Amino acid sequence: MSGLTDEAFRKILDNNIVSNHWLVHMVAPEMVERKDGAIIIVSSIGGLRGSGMLGAYSISKAADMQLARNLAQELSPSNIRVNCIAPGLVKTDFARALWDTPEAERRSSVATPLRRLGEPDDIAGAAVFLASRAGAWMTGQTIVVDGGSTS
Repeated sequence: MSGLTDEAFRKILDNNIVSNHWLVHMVAPEMVERKDGAIIIVSSIGGLRGSGMLGAYSISKAADMQLARNLAQELSPSNIRVNCIAPGLVKTDFARALWDTPEAERRSSVATPLRRLGEPDDIAGAAVFLASRAGAWMTGQTIVVDGGSTS
């Protein structure tokens, strides 16, 4: 993180933590009123380990996991579940530079036990579980969906 300006650090924190805080506080009052709800915060496996290149990003994603734990404590008495999904590298526009050529995709997927990058649909199942009756007794947790990268 050496060389990262305070402004750049704040921008990362605003985008990855503060925005989640605002969104939750926009939707939670209605959920509290109806005594039901599921909030899913998308974090990253970056929040589970340090990074020499993406330190501020990793810090912000670890904070997202803690945000979910704290919000679960606050909102669970109103039957609102708050959880995180921590994906590995998924083929999204955000990560395009890491998979936009066959060589880049091979290099990015070689350390993943499943030997492929994630697709958005690979994350959708975890979201459906957390939002559905099947996830009704789960709160304050982080589900890692990463093709085995953190195993």
